[in-house]
Amino acid sequence: MALKPTIYKVTVNLSNIDRHYYDELQLTIAQHPSETVERMMVRLLAYCLQAEASVEAELSFTKGLSTSEEPDLWLRSLDNQILHWIEVGQPEPDRLKKGANQAQQVSVYAFGKAADTWWQLNGDVISALPKVTVYQFDWADIQALSQLVARTMELAVSITENTLYITAGEQTVEVPLACLSG
Repeated sequence: MALKPTIYKVTVNLSNIDRHYYDELQLTIAQHPSETVERMMVRLLAYCLQAEASVEAELSFTKGLSTSEEPDLWLRSLDNQILHWIEVGQPEPDRLKKGANQAQQVSVYAFGKAADTWWQLNGDVISALPKVTVYQFDWADIQALSQLVARTMELAVSITENTLYITAGEQTVEVPLACLSG
């Protein structure tokens, strides 16, 4: 019998000062059985960073790990065109090339113990791809963020000067975002 995903309900009071976007988001996140809590939280951060008010497009989580045909998130137009292909983790350059061929823009949010090594090995190839921007979260910050995880979460997320401040109750985690390319 196949394992089922774990479902998380998240209310995010989002203040993106860098993009002048403020909203209360009601999100349902499915954690794939093979997905770590850290990866799931990076998907949530990517969603917060890319959220915007639009009547012409919709940002959404995809099937992610369960299909190789979709990124982790995407912004799609009302006529189903992929405007923004968003990957989390350490994707292969060929996957990013595929995304660049299908979307107007590609973003990668890298994280993990081996993220620096991944970038050293793939950075030149990825930097040469058109429309691709690569960001990196520090692994220690993501591990600290994972301590806030609960099946039902109420988070306040403030974004300013490429730093995310995530608050749950009395706990706040600061997560800087480094731009590696693009």
